[in-house]
Amino acid sequence: MTGAECLLRTLVAGGVEVCFMNPGTSEMHFVAALDRVPEMRGVLCLFEGVCSGAADGYARMLGKPAATLLHLGPGLANGLANFHNARKARSPIVSLVGEHSTKHLAYDAPLTSDIEAFARTVSEEVFRLESAAAMGETAARVMAAARRYPGRIAHMIVAADYSWSEAGAVGIMPPVERPRVPPVGEIGRRAGNWGILLGGGTVRGRGLALAARLAAAGWRVLIDRNAARVEAGRGRFQPRRMEYFPAPAQAQLAGLTDLVLVEAKAPVSFFGYPDEASYLVPSGCQVHELAGIEEDGTEALEALVDSLGLGAATWAEPETVPVPADGPLTLEAIGQAVAALLPEGAIVSDEMVSSGPPVLAALPRAARFDYLPVTGGSIGQGMPVGVGAAVACPGRKVVVLEGDGSGMYTPQSWWSMAREGLDVVTVIFANRRYRILDIEMRRTGANGFGAQSEAMVDIGRPELDFVQIARGMGVASSCGRSGRRCGSRGRGSLRR
Repeated sequence: MTGAECLLRTLVAGGVEVCFMNPGTSEMHFVAALDRVPEMRGVLCLFEGVCSGAADGYARMLGKPAATLLHLGPGLANGLANFHNARKARSPIVSLVGEHSTKHLAYDAPLTSDIEAFARTVSEEVFRLESAAAMGETAARVMAAARRYPGRIAHMIVAADYSWSEAGAVGIMPPVERPRVPPVGEIGRRAGNWGILLGGGTVRGRGLALAARLAAAGWRVLIDRNAARVEAGRGRFQPRRMEYFPAPAQAQLAGLTDLVLVEAKAPVSFFGYPDEASYLVPSGCQVHELAGIEEDGTEALEALVDSLGLGAATWAEPETVPVPADGPLTLEAIGQAVAALLPEGAIVSDEMVSSGPPVLAALPRAARFDYLPVTGGSIGQGMPVGVGAAVACPGRKVVVLEGDGSGMYTPQSWWSMAREGLDVVTVIFANRRYRILDIEMRRTGANGFGAQSEAMVDIGRPELDFVQIARGMGVASSCGRSGRRCGSRGRGSLRR
């Protein structure tokens, strides 16, 4: 058994069943081994940022890692932006990176680079395979590192000759330790205006139900803006997410005497602005950590609710929203249409950026869905995350809400959607400029928008034709302005 086959069989034995890949020469033995290990599904992506983003979306939905296979240091470097987002999402990912054969490394060939240096920008879990005989054991350690709660990116660097050489036995992944449940202590016992900020696994299922009991008792319940996966829609308790800009976020926290963090960090602004605070917690508000990001926040939350003797939860259920009648194609109308038409159990990958608030305001009135927001702020994640979510959950509709500027970072996602027959609808919000920078130009005090600075935020000259781009990658496409049909190949679809 070659090292490549041993690696694949170890991954499959450990529950890693999908590999999003963009391979090169050093990875050809891994690619060939796919024919001998049919239990591993290989998904080809035309850009490494799609690989890393898709692995993120897959992990967010299933809570277990997919693998990525990338070609040497430059291939890993191409995927770093969405690995950054995945790290902030705390997604488990097994990242396989090919390396030159060991004897070839001495010659500093054109593609030779410091792969570990690239990998450590997005992960502390970096393993370099030392021999073909250690392939199975090392792969098992990598999987265990990726699965450490709540999830990590674990890189395994594999020299080409270790893939083609005879390997040792298939590795056995050690048991994954359960996360610690911290004690409640005196949290919530004294009088005051208490608030709680939920993140990680507490923004789904049992965590939300427990938070609803706190809300009914007068607690102010908020969701970490960058929580990786939020269960939302009618029939669920739906707390407000933290706002993006500092002033409205501070308003959400105003008046609190105590703020409890559950798998979340104390809120800070996305950027630093002149004469505005970066740390958003009100002065005098005491911050308590009920559970850190590597602890079991849901169990801790249940212990807190039980210790306070809280009763059942009730909340006002939002009404359904009708499909809007014919009229202007405003952001509010789009939000209403999405809320009305979103099927039960859908998955929404959101990267609308400046277009988001009016659309998102309508979504609490939709049927139950999972919401996958931007986590690390590196744009280009919306469509790749949609790819991974669709691979993870083939029976569920995936809707990607994508800005036109961010959509141009990873449009190769459409090719993978069409090739794999994924049930994904992408809506492009084509305002033809980096609209968020209109706001940020004013907020930062830069005072631009002369001829040169205006040109740097205008992406409408020449106009991007997303219908033609998507159609060229095999995705059925139409334009919201005219409703004309522009393609019919593939299962994915696009609305602009």
